[in-house]
Amino acid sequence: MSPYQKPAELYDGLRLHQNENTGGCSPRVLEALASLSAEQLGFYPPYEAATAVCARYLGVSPDNLSLLNGLDEGIMALAVAHLRPSPDGLVPEAIIPEPAFEIFRFDTEVAGGRPVRVMPSPDFAFPLEAVLQAITPRTRVVFLTNPNNPTGVSIPKDAIRAIARAVPAEAVVFLDEAYAEFSGDTFIPELAGFPNVIIGRTFSKAFGLAGIRIGAVAGAPRTLEALRLAVPVYSVNIAAVVAVQAALGDMDYLRAYLRQVDESKALLYDACGRLGVGYVKSDANFVLIRAGQHLDALLQAAAARGIYVRDRASEPGCGGCVRVTAGRVDDTRRFIGVMEEVLCAAR
Repeated sequence: MSPYQKPAELYDGLRLHQNENTGGCSPRVLEALASLSAEQLGFYPPYEAATAVCARYLGVSPDNLSLLNGLDEGIMALAVAHLRPSPDGLVPEAIIPEPAFEIFRFDTEVAGGRPVRVMPSPDFAFPLEAVLQAITPRTRVVFLTNPNNPTGVSIPKDAIRAIARAVPAEAVVFLDEAYAEFSGDTFIPELAGFPNVIIGRTFSKAFGLAGIRIGAVAGAPRTLEALRLAVPVYSVNIAAVVAVQAALGDMDYLRAYLRQVDESKALLYDACGRLGVGYVKSDANFVLIRAGQHLDALLQAAAARGIYVRDRASEPGCGGCVRVTAGRVDDTRRFIGVMEEVLCAAR
């Protein structure tokens, strides 16, 4: 098993390759961080107030929520809790509909489990029947992402319900909602009826807090207990505690960014249509573009102009595809300029 390869550390140009908010966080976050005292930095962080604020935002009780040092910590904790081989030698399985966040597969293997990958359909419609057929008595986790990364395609709620009803009693369904702010949809209101579902959320994307590392999981307290045991004590630092409360106190900033995302996606769809390349309509803050034979030229031209986008051609079903963050409109227009230059020249 090879280790997860993080994208290159490209900070000297326009970062449209990691679905970040390139405008950064709300000014209120900077003010809150600047107000931290020496005593706050010297003490272990308190979590009660931040947990209450996050729970209120997500619409759950504080007992149904745990803060994390980035959602990645929650995914690893889930793997440790549910995917270690049993004393009798049973190797637990994790079902992963592809294409998917690579960390699902890596963490499954690190914990000692076996990833069961379900391949995508040509249009990336959610493969419910194939997922249901992949469930066995060894299934312990089903990883879902809604909307999906890298496609931006959402999963119908009926499919989530069907999977949650079909898995063994010992299994959980992990629903990664990292991009829920952009889709405007969440499974959280249904958690009471599905205690085997755990929802992961992050404040990295829409709130511009990727550098501060803060996320959360929501679910039934009994279901979260195994994850809580696997998360280090005080793993969320005081800067993240302060930052997330400030970010959630400035919803106008969030709404303004969401408007730009919608406009950016419309601009990318229009550009793809004009230039004769395909794309996948997205419910997230990125667009998967089917560049095909023009992929290498597009990647090279963008990099030459200091614009970084993500080559996803090696992912299942994504041959010839590039994923582009659709955030600030000015950023999107810069990339569209590269598309026009490359694809018009190719004609």
